Amino acid sequence: LLEEDTGCSIESIISEKGWDHFRKIERRMIEEVSERDNLAIATGGGVVMDRNNVQNLNRNGFIVWLRGDAEVLKDRMEKEQRSGKIRPSLTGVDPLEEINQVLNVRTPLYQQTGNLMVDTSLLSIEGVADTIMKNLPRGLQG
Repeated sequence: LLEEDTGCSIESIISEKGWDHFRKIERRMIEEVSERDNLAIATGGGVVMDRNNVQNLNRNGFIVWLRGDAEVLKDRMEKEQRSGKIRPSLTGVDPLEEINQVLNVRTPLYQQTGNLMVDTSLLSIEGVADTIMKNLPRGLQG
């Protein structure tokens, strides 16, 4: 949604205008989608850093924390890079070190925020989807 709305990739928004500008756009998008029903959205992991985002998502949503081990996340990010998707660095340090730093800060927020935690480390995409569907509240199950 964010890339469609702005006509720019997340990478270009951040490289041209910075993280603060990206977070403002992200916040506006969260405000907009939180007023709608029957949506499944994928946010970036940093969405929990803004209390307003969390409040808006909780207002009309069911939040799933897709947890992964740092090594697994690093491998997935490297695979994405090989296919052309670039994730802007948050810290500029070694990728595994950055992932560990980010997880140390965000994990407590994910634990407080998420209605459901799914450990994706050993699951396929289908396995993750099945786990989520089995654990959705009845009113949200398609």
